[in-house]
Amino acid sequence: MPSMDNVLAVILGGGRGARLYPLTMQRSKPAVPIAGKYRLIDIPISNCINSGIFRVAVLTQFNSVSLHRHITRTYQFDTFHIGWVQIWAAEQTVSSEDWYQGTADAVRKQLFEIRAARAPYVLILAGDHLYRMDYAPMVEFHWQNKADITVAVQPVPAQEAGRFGILKLDETSRIVDFAEKPTEPARLQQLVSRQDAGRPFLGSMGIYVFNTDVLIDLLEHNNYDDFGKHVIPNAMNTHRVFGYGFDDYWEDIGTIRSFYDTNLALAQPNPPFNFFDEDRPIYTHPRYLPGTTIENTSLENVLLAEGCCIKDSEIRHSVIGVRSQIRAGVRVLDSIIMGADYYDEISCSSTPDGGKVAIGIGEGSYIEGAIIDKNARIGRGVTIRPFPRGTDKDDPNPEKRWFVRDGIVVIPKGATIPPGMYIGPGTQMDQD
Repeated sequence: MPSMDNVLAVILGGGRGARLYPLTMQRSKPAVPIAGKYRLIDIPISNCINSGIFRVAVLTQFNSVSLHRHITRTYQFDTFHIGWVQIWAAEQTVSSEDWYQGTADAVRKQLFEIRAARAPYVLILAGDHLYRMDYAPMVEFHWQNKADITVAVQPVPAQEAGRFGILKLDETSRIVDFAEKPTEPARLQQLVSRQDAGRPFLGSMGIYVFNTDVLIDLLEHNNYDDFGKHVIPNAMNTHRVFGYGFDDYWEDIGTIRSFYDTNLALAQPNPPFNFFDEDRPIYTHPRYLPGTTIENTSLENVLLAEGCCIKDSEIRHSVIGVRSQIRAGVRVLDSIIMGADYYDEISCSSTPDGGKVAIGIGEGSYIEGAIIDKNARIGRGVTIRPFPRGTDKDDPNPEKRWFVRDGIVVIPKGATIPPGMYIGPGTQMDQD
């Protein structure tokens, strides 16, 4: 049987991430911070390393500078190691002047690099999911079944079938039917794969193992743009396409609501995803930060990163990211404070003067149901409250200092909220 050295991992990291806007206003979706100190791209790269896959390519395109910076700073193997993590950026070439048109098209435009890697198998991954998975058993399943393509599948409840590509497997785990986000009851009945009333369907996780020659043939001789919509449905009639079952935690971070809920779930006493795994850690950029200092503060169900300074505050059910500065009299409830990329010249124990708003949360502010992106400056006495679910609106101010997505208030990266401002349902009291 081949070894994992025969596998090249290709991570799709070039999407615009419109549903995660404004978190993707200045960065690509895989570069969005998660769990206080990581970025989404750390998840698939760490899974590859922990699975013994040491040749990893990340396909990038949109707002990719911060993603490139993070990858090049974080994933550097030594000179005696055969592994590498490379960035394959979208580019105009003699043969193609178009940017990536979809997941399959992105891989098609990098077939030259895939051939150059000389790996007989390609593992294709998404860059915006939270899960821990050992890819080795899936690759071995692919080999044992002499498959051309293997798709990772997960049990799906009936009420969520419309969010996934739904696959039907026969008794040998071969895929015999497929529908992209089906909703009609008659069609759904044809796709039932499990004798489980709670989760009768199998949904594609967007994780694929291809024989490299099959991948090249499918992409070179067809105009398929997307794996889920085009490649897999057409290939199952001409190739050996199998489904590999994975029944563990897996979350698609595709919307502001899913991002918010997933992060806050990590602050619970028994989070659904465990970052405390010595055998299969999630790697990220090694920061040399001091320990967090906390003075006269009440904390309950808080995920707290390093390098923070918190004074005379109350924080409940929240995620506090690296270098966060939370000043006296602040209350933070059900919120994500992403922190900062650097320290402001005014420390959290100082009182800003001259009307300047420092990075972090100003004295006496109340933050509830919000996402405060990195390097944001929240002035004294600011109040932020959540809107009813389903509410979407933007700050009418040309500076666009805040957004509301599905009721969640999002303060974009680097924004300044002036002292005394109110953001929430009811009267907008902008005391700028």
